[in-house]
Amino acid sequence: MERNAQEEIKAHLMQTSEEYRLLADRHQEYDRLIDQMETKPHVTQQDEVEEHRLKKLKLHLKDQMEEIVSRYKTQHVS
Repeated sequence: MERNAQEEIKAHLMQTSEEYRLLADRHQEYDRLIDQMETKPHVTQQDEVEEHRLKKLKLHLKDQMEEIVSRYKTQHVS
């Protein structure tokens, strides 16, 4: 599928799907937290573990969001 169409579906889901919107919000929050950790001047072992955990959670959210997009596409086949 064309990238533009994919972005349109995501924008539509942000407007119409609370589930998708909540996942996207959490994904963005994890991204923000990871960015904060990566800008720290001194990183502890605990910070590294937390960053790894957040990246896994963020990836899991992305997978869930992609599943919703995939379901949307199959339900709205032209």
